[in-house]
Amino acid sequence: MAVRNHLIRTSPQTVWSVLEDGSRYGQWVVGTSSSEPVRGQWPQVGSAIRYEVRFGPLSLTNETVVRRCETGRDLELEAKAGSLGTARIAIELKPWGDHCLVVVDEHPLRGVGGTVHNMAVEALIQVRHRAMLARLAKLCEAEAAEEERRRPLGQVVAPGHDAGGARA
Repeated sequence: MAVRNHLIRTSPQTVWSVLEDGSRYGQWVVGTSSSEPVRGQWPQVGSAIRYEVRFGPLSLTNETVVRRCETGRDLELEAKAGSLGTARIAIELKPWGDHCLVVVDEHPLRGVGGTVHNMAVEALIQVRHRAMLARLAKLCEAEAAEEERRRPLGQVVAPGHDAGGARA
């Protein structure tokens, strides 16, 4: 299983606000050029988004379905990749002081992806996760900075009791 951790310098609430917007999937998932909700209310269990992957002139349209969701904390997805099969992608958010520790765990579920899964594939998934989490961090930290910039001068924000000291 490819497990990767990344510390994002903002609150878990800010990270969750990006994850719960299915139309932003294409902004942080490596290889995805666009995304749109197609079923249900993302990220409720059973909801789905369609996304496009481009390889030069080729493009593939696939779907990701929410299999488990604990709002603000855990999101488990099943990414469908056509003839390659499906993969389980679990994203966990943990308060870490004023920041958010994001843990991503991915492994194949069905199809060819599971058959050819080996150490080389694990290494490629790790590289992809590193880039994906860096994109997610950049997006979340920019959003937090913009929110801070818009906050009226002198406004004090108390840490949330469930945010591990993170700013609300």
